[in-house]
Amino acid sequence: MKYADVDKIYRNVPLDKIPWNSETPPDALVKLVQSGKVRPCKAIDLGCGAGNYAIYLAEQGFEVIGVDSSPAAIKIAAENAEKKGVRCRFIVADLLGDLHEVKETFDFGYDWELLHHIFPEDREKYIKNVYNVLKPGALYFSVCFSEKDPQFGDAAKFRKTKLGTTLYFSSESEIRDLLSPYFVIQELKKIEINAMVGSHYAVSVLAKRR
Repeated sequence: MKYADVDKIYRNVPLDKIPWNSETPPDALVKLVQSGKVRPCKAIDLGCGAGNYAIYLAEQGFEVIGVDSSPAAIKIAAENAEKKGVRCRFIVADLLGDLHEVKETFDFGYDWELLHHIFPEDREKYIKNVYNVLKPGALYFSVCFSEKDPQFGDAAKFRKTKLGTTLYFSSESEIRDLLSPYFVIQELKKIEINAMVGSHYAVSVLAKRR
């Protein structure tokens, strides 16, 4: 199954029409920061898109690098950071490649609504990349759509969106099995997250790198 051209989406679709683009940081990420579970540190935003959440973390005192495969998204992210007077770095890199563009390691890494864009056969490659860019003991936070979510018309694992992307809807056990060889899972649960229209059920995981 072929992945959608996300760079084309960022080039041609207005930001306010891209479902995963939101200037408001998600409650689950904000709670992690406000609770002190994740404190200001070196952080990497994997699949950063237009950079909104990287910018939020930078405003909270984090040193943040955002990574995305879309050059158009990275250009927008850099412009957004500049407009807000926030220091962030943004890098174009294929998250399913070797990530040679990322020269550092980090204390905190996260992806928000990214993993459901990665199909099962590529997920271990991705998680190995996450493992490799994090320091031992670093925290990893990920939220992706749950198979219990009723959106997009059916209960299939693969579902097509109006934007033309294909998403894979996960179970909690799949996420546990994916992460466990590389991370010690601290929290794994189903949560409800806001969407452009309505809300979604998602699998949320917080884990520590082995």
